[in-house]
Order: sequence, then C-alpha cells, then structure tokens
Amino acid sequence: MAREIPDYPLDIFTREAVRDARNVDDALREFAPAVRLADGVVMIGRHEHVAAGLMDWKSFSSTSRPWHDPKSLRPEILLTDDPPEHTRVRRVIGDALSPRTLDSMRDIFTTGADRHVAALRARGGGVLDAVEEVTRKYVYTVFPDALGLPPGDRTHMHGFSHMVWATMGPENELFREAMVEDFEPVIAWLNTVCERDGLDPDGFGALMFKAADEGKITLAEAKLLLQTILSAGADTTYITMANALRAWAEFPEEFEKVKANPKLLRNAFDETLRWDSPSRMAGRITTVDVPIDDMVVPAGTRVGLMFAAANRDPRFWDEPERYKVGRDLKHSLGFGYGVHACVGRTLAYMEADALLGALVRELDRVELAGEIEPWMTTVGHGPARLPVRLHFK
Repeated sequence: MAREIPDYPLDIFTREAVRDARNVDDALREFAPAVRLADGVVMIGRHEHVAAGLMDWKSFSSTSRPWHDPKSLRPEILLTDDPPEHTRVRRVIGDALSPRTLDSMRDIFTTGADRHVAALRARGGGVLDAVEEVTRKYVYTVFPDALGLPPGDRTHMHGFSHMVWATMGPENELFREAMVEDFEPVIAWLNTVCERDGLDPDGFGALMFKAADEGKITLAEAKLLLQTILSAGADTTYITMANALRAWAEFPEEFEKVKANPKLLRNAFDETLRWDSPSRMAGRITTVDVPIDDMVVPAGTRVGLMFAAANRDPRFWDEPERYKVGRDLKHSLGFGYGVHACVGRTLAYMEADALLGALVRELDRVELAGEIEPWMTTVGHGPARLPVRLHFK
C-alpha cells in the first residue's frame, strides 16, 4: 500500500525562504521524495525523480501548472503546450537558427562583449555590481540587438522580466510587490518593440513572422513567440554569468583551470547552472497516477519539479556544493530536460562564450567585495546585486 505524501510544515516562498533558497530547497529534498505544500501543490526534489518527470511529458504535462493563471501577462507559447503543438512551434525556432543566422548573432555577441569588457577595463579599479554593471548590462544590450528589435531605451526589460517570473509562483507578498509596478508602460513597450514593422528585416525576430507567412504558425503566434524568447532568453543567462563570476571568486583554483584551458569555458558555464540554478522549479500537472518511491502522486495534481535541489542532490552528485569546471554534466538539469529543455540554449551559450570568454582572457582574478543581495522573487533564483572587484591583467 502506498504511503501518504507527507505535508510539508514550511512555506518555501516567503521572503525569508527566498533569501535562503538553497538551504530551504535542499531541506525539502531531504524531508521526503515528494511533499505536499499547504495549498496542495506537490514538490519533488530528488534528481532521480525530477529528471524522470522532465523526460516524461505525457505523465507530467505542461498544459497546466501550480498557480497557473492563463490570463497573466506571461507569454506562454511553448510553455503550456505538449507535443505535437509544442513540436510544431519549437521547430520554427530550430529552422530560424540557421548557420547564417547564428553567425550574424555571434558577431553581435562577440563585438558587444569586446566593447563591454574594454569599457570595464577602462574604469580601472573599484567595486562593480556584477549583475547590473557587468552581465545584465551586456545581455540587455546585445540580446535585443541579436533578435533584431529596434534600438532605444530598454530599461523596461527588467520590470517585464520581474513581473513574468512573479507569475510562476504563488500570489503572495512578493508577487504583489512585483505587480505593484506600473506595468502598463512595460507591456506597451513590449508590444511595440515586437511589432513586425519595427524589426530588423534580416534579424531573428523577423524570421518568426516569415514562418507565419509560410503558414507554419499564425501571426499572433509569431509575435508571442518573439516575446517568449525575449523574456526567457535574457534573465537566466545574465544571472548564470553573474554566478560564474561569483564561483570564480569563491573557487579561484577552478578559475585558474579555465584560464589555463579556455576550452573548459562551456563546461564552466554548465557547472554554474548546476551549482546555482536560476530557476528553483518547473511546474507541471500529472495526467496519470505517478509512483515516487513508495508514494503515489495522483492524476490531476499540480507539481513542482525542483531543478535547483535536484542539481545539488548528494545521491547523484559528488560534492554537490563544490564548483568543479571538469565535472561530468551530462545529467545536469540546468537547461531542463526532454522536449521542454531550454529553447534558448544555443543563444545562451553564444552570449556566455562571448562575454565570459572575453573576461577569462582579460582577468587575473575575481574578488567578492560585499554582501550578495538575493533576487526577491519566488521561483526565479539568483543575485540581484553582487559586488565584485575585477582584477585585470
């Protein structure tokens, strides 16, 4: 007879829990293979079960999720579809990322990175915020350019992303704080920059509308898909790159390995994703009864598959709290897993290759220079402020 899924005694989405998310999520993982929160959502945190759940889209469907509001401002194409609809739309992105398009985007990322790092060097010494001044500034400049969005003020990107991430969690205090912002100008900006008429006709965004012309998707889906890529492809990348700088400061011997062998850079980025994931969980709904060890998650249950906790599960990872650039990461869940694995993975790699690659060439070491302030949102995770000193050669 199946054991009852135990109730979890703590709220893992309070302000205090978000500030200590690594320990909070790890404690939940160790409490039981699956736990039930006060609102009925079941959280699963061990690598074995999270990986299996991400792979099994038929049992763990994306058509609904915990705290799902289909009327929220979050662009949801790809996120709430399963195959075959998911496959149809995802293929459009795959077709758009042709060698010619990738070469053009790579040039934008590389040129922007070289210019950005040169400006950082010219500033000389002093404390920098690795988030605002180093990685987010870079991504918010080059990523919209690479998508072919019109030039101009992009300050609304941060407000948009913060509100989008808030919609992934429960409607608690942090959710309400995110939504207090005057979001109407943010949405107006988003709709304007993703209009077909303002896009670079040779850019990636225009290819979404070309796919609509060819009948592969609708015009409405083309715009929504571009908005989805813009919201999903920026934040996880700049947060992970900021975390890489933090890891290089905390584990200088690993940074020395990357400097000595730049071919390790891609693995260093992946290890950063494993070591401190920018997303705590992925939401799903079960379509059948699913066994989790000696428990059963009933059909129709909204579930959180906990990326970050699974990526630090000592049952699977050797010394999970250590950052190791040579680690075997075939089964890391940093980019997700299965059919819903991150659609922007190729673009994230190109941005990281460009910016982190330039920093590896130019830096002697990275030093933490103050207290790290966490990003106060429930499901997203990472630093909102990360003071560092970059010591150039």
